[in-house]
Amino acid sequence: MTTQTILPVDAQKLGELSQSSGEPGWLKDSRLKALELAAELALPKLEKTRIDRWNINNYGEYKASQAFTSLSEAPASITALIKDQEEGSLIIQRNSGAVYARLAPELAAQGVIFTDLQTAVREHGDLVQRYLHKAVLPEEHSIAALHAALWNGGVFLYVPKNVIIETPLQAVLLTDDAEAAFVPHILIVADTNSSLTYVDNYVSDKSEAGLHNGAVEVFVGAGATVRYATVHQLGQDTTDVTYRRAVVENDGTIEWIIGEMNYGDTASDTKSVLKGNGSSSDAKVIAVGTGSQKLSYTTQAQHFGRNTPSDMITRAVMRDSATSIINGITKIEKGATRADGQQTEKVLMLSPKARGDANPILLIDEDDVTAGHAASVGQVNYEQVYYLMSRGITRHDAETLIIYGFLAPVVSQIPLEGLRNQLQSLVERKLGQ
Repeated sequence: MTTQTILPVDAQKLGELSQSSGEPGWLKDSRLKALELAAELALPKLEKTRIDRWNINNYGEYKASQAFTSLSEAPASITALIKDQEEGSLIIQRNSGAVYARLAPELAAQGVIFTDLQTAVREHGDLVQRYLHKAVLPEEHSIAALHAALWNGGVFLYVPKNVIIETPLQAVLLTDDAEAAFVPHILIVADTNSSLTYVDNYVSDKSEAGLHNGAVEVFVGAGATVRYATVHQLGQDTTDVTYRRAVVENDGTIEWIIGEMNYGDTASDTKSVLKGNGSSSDAKVIAVGTGSQKLSYTTQAQHFGRNTPSDMITRAVMRDSATSIINGITKIEKGATRADGQQTEKVLMLSPKARGDANPILLIDEDDVTAGHAASVGQVNYEQVYYLMSRGITRHDAETLIIYGFLAPVVSQIPLEGLRNQLQSLVERKLGQ
């Protein structure tokens, strides 16, 4: 049965909003076309998940936010995330738009562009138009189409050829008004032989139901390296639906580091398209589910180029009555000789009511390749608990050590110390340690 898509806005109002915001004609046309598509397309099909029963229609309305004159005006909910950022490169989005943006002068001098996407449309329109909605396609399903029609705020990062950025660029995206639309779009372009690290945090501070419909597009040029780290810590009243895509050219590298620490229903799909020869992808995902959360995590690698390695590791801990579906999909296309696709999905359940499904999928249309997968779902090994207790460790501490040991193979590989510490703290908070 196909569920009718509920449009949160009509074409006339959307067109008026685009025009009043000073958007160019091509973007207005793009939004209206996407809105028309949304009315025709079905919802995405998620494995064993009835997303039509989720809170996926509460978009709210576009509301402009007051810009910060300094970081001291930031709300307490994000102060810990932006400390020591007075001199760094930082963007803050609050609800429907950016309220703070700073690019380090030395990066600006090298031609780096780091601003909110709505500003980039006005100031770098040709560059944005070349890439916007080229990786996450509006025609994929109704949620992608609605995102293309309604996106606001967001981030645009462009790194020119041969520019190497050593210090991470950071963004914080906050939703704290239940009536305001929160539909950010992240667009990153790394030109030939460039290198960058980008880190963002999604945070909510409200007690009424809301929706985050987000999209991330990353374009990795030949020989470029992009490290994309993201932590989602939205509250239980916020539904989070996020689609991430990276397109990687010859000898380019994309590294995903994803912390799924939400308290509400979550669906995320992260995909690397290894388009060029010698391109590579490395994805690390950790997730903790609590309460009655319903979670769907998909990680994908699609190999087109020759000699393309991909690796995906997902580790999830489920407690209370949380349920999760974890998919790993490796697709090796015809002609992608000597591709190497590896994936591992593991779920640890801490409660008899918790549920986790791990689904490794290999789709191979080429003979001269290497591919492998591993998947496991299980509870805490109580022989290990009793062994630790026999050494004088309490049951609570023994279970905690086992949980951290389960997550350690992913967390320990995260090359950013600050992010490692943040994820450790979030894991402790979610597990009530």
